Formats: sequence, C-alpha cells, structure tokens
Amino acid sequence: MKERYDALFGKIYERKEAVNKFINMLHTETTWLTSPASTKYHLNREGGLLEHSIGVAETLLRLREALAPEISEESCVIVGLFHDVGKVGMPGVPYYLPEVKDGVPTGTYTINSDIVAMGLALRSLYLVSQYIPLSDAEAQAIAYHDGMYVPEGRSVAHKEEPLLLLLHWADMWTASVREKKI
Repeated sequence: MKERYDALFGKIYERKEAVNKFINMLHTETTWLTSPASTKYHLNREGGLLEHSIGVAETLLRLREALAPEISEESCVIVGLFHDVGKVGMPGVPYYLPEVKDGVPTGTYTINSDIVAMGLALRSLYLVSQYIPLSDAEAQAIAYHDGMYVPEGRSVAHKEEPLLLLLHWADMWTASVREKKI
C-alpha cells in the first residue's frame, strides 16, 4: 500500500509544498494512518480509511482518463485522497475510538462523543482547506461527494461539476465493488 500511496503523491506538482504540510500534520497529529473507513459499512478495520482513500484516488484517476482528461491528475489525487479525511476527527481529537471490553480491544470502533458535531464531508473540506488551496470545483467535490446519499447533496443536484461526479462515482465504485473483493 505504501508504494501506491507514494505513487499518488508523484502526481502532485503545483501544490506539493502545501500537500506535504497537510500530510505531515495528518501523520503526526491525527489517526490518518490507523482510522477505519467506517464503523459498519466498509473497511471497518485499522487502516481502512487510508486504504479506502488510496483506492478512491486510483479509481478517480482511471475515470478521469476515460471520461475527463481535461481535469488535472493533481486535482483528482487531492480530492480522491482527502474526500473522507474528516473521519480522522481533528488534530489531537480522533473521530473513531477503538472499542475495548474488559480491557481488551474488540476490533470494532465507536464515534468519539467528545468531538464537535460536524458533517464528515464538511469536516474534510475544513481540514483540507486550512492547508491546501482548492478550486471551486475541488471544494464542491469534497463537500458533496456523497451525492444523493445525504440530504446536503440535493443543494447541488443538476449543478455538479464534472470533478464532483467523477469523485462520487469513484467513491461508490471503490466502496461497493473494489473493496468487496478484498
């Protein structure tokens, strides 16, 4: 997985310094490397979030190549890798906590009740935008990547930028098809 992760960063040029600062913060102050992708839907295991995020970025690059080569690879890597980064919580305050029963980890996770309530896509956009300058299309893609599966998605219905559509499809394909084969 490390090789795939590193290969994605090889596609970032214009905002490399900003992305490196963001990654450094994620690696040192959050659970980015260990968080599950969810508590019950997909990759609900240690490291699941990073595995999912790499998969989404890779799928997004494939869709881009076939359907929208005018969109930059850098944009695809940034929104693909960081669309769900809100699932780490905030620096020093994890979103997911490992469940422990009788002093022994159960292998399952619960949501931290001490974290400030915020939608995950909004938290992702908040975290990313503190470090990485985003285009309007990139911000829209991160904020609304869950599409019709959340009420917020209706506010951009039929006004989606191509990057949002590609990210939504890549996220759904990765979670529903690629991760089922793992």
